[in-house]
Amino acid sequence: MFGNMPELQIGHLRAKTPVIQGGMGVGISLSGLASAVANEGGIGIIAAVGIGMNGGKISGDFSEANAEALRQEIRTARSKTDGLIGVNVMIALTDANRLLEVSVEEEVDVAIMGAGLPLKLPVSIVETGLKNIHTRFIPIVSSGRAAELIFNHWAKKYSHIPDAVIVEGPLAGGHLGFKAAELTQASNTLENLVSDVISAIRPFEQQFQQPIPVIAAGGIYTGSDIYKFLQLGASGVQMATRFVTTHECDADIRFKEMYLDCRESDLRIIDSPVGLPGRAINNPFLESVSAGEKKPFKCPWKCLRTCNFEKVPYCIAKALIFAQKGKFHYGFAFAGSNAWRADKIISVQELMDTLKKEYQCESRTMRLDNVQTQPNFVYDYI
Repeated sequence: MFGNMPELQIGHLRAKTPVIQGGMGVGISLSGLASAVANEGGIGIIAAVGIGMNGGKISGDFSEANAEALRQEIRTARSKTDGLIGVNVMIALTDANRLLEVSVEEEVDVAIMGAGLPLKLPVSIVETGLKNIHTRFIPIVSSGRAAELIFNHWAKKYSHIPDAVIVEGPLAGGHLGFKAAELTQASNTLENLVSDVISAIRPFEQQFQQPIPVIAAGGIYTGSDIYKFLQLGASGVQMATRFVTTHECDADIRFKEMYLDCRESDLRIIDSPVGLPGRAINNPFLESVSAGEKKPFKCPWKCLRTCNFEKVPYCIAKALIFAQKGKFHYGFAFAGSNAWRADKIISVQELMDTLKKEYQCESRTMRLDNVQTQPNFVYDYI
């Protein structure tokens, strides 16, 4: 058969399908979605951000509440699949180290680290030895320069490097690793960024004598997109937005319907309270914030190190928790640039089958095009 998707190998791990389901907080990608993706040969990701707050009010130690909730989600996912399961941890979280510790303790297959540069790992993980643990580490970067900085730091400090790297472009949903003015710059297209990161990590592949898979992310929506980025040198892709409109996605049905009802013009860039631009679906909540309305709240604990909770107009954690429950009067939905293309809710299995067929179709088309454009040679035999 033409152009079956290749496997994605990260260290000792092998994913039959080179698709990592992106981590979506708060509560959008938990054990339900992650296990379903893993069962289809991809890598399913549980988003750790706000995971202990998602069930409602909690009291006591918020860090340990998050840690315990994450532990339970990992174990629930494991009970549903023998496939590859990972956790996404935002480095900007106050309890990022504790969430990474739990991920390693529970032997998740991959720990994806975004929203900040993971330059300092928890002491307990370092003391155990990065070579001695099951979990593979994957930072998210938005430039070759950021990748080089992380890999250089790890090489010098730990005599070890990350096992793969995700490069996320400006078409992603949620918080973006760019300034607002950089989002439309030609140099920041995902195609250019993938090439940039591949070049940046090549010296580390040579130094440590190991392959470092580059994973493309941000705006990838079809099997044709997957084919394109694998041809550009990526080893796999990370996709989030397209998994929202699946039955197994852990969000409320009203959250999924927000995507189905979304038009391309509804997608907008917002100024997040945490100091980063983000892509979201416009709604009355965001419009009221843009008009200068403040949403009073009491901060039970500073969950994000970069949040100036005394001055921000609203609590983003609270807004996202309400959104996950479909209560959009009090919140909003993050979404990637292709969210408007969703037209129905399907199963993860159907989605993954569709991606594979789209990939095969694109592969077949490109091969036929290449054959047709080859010059015809005439040989004279004497």
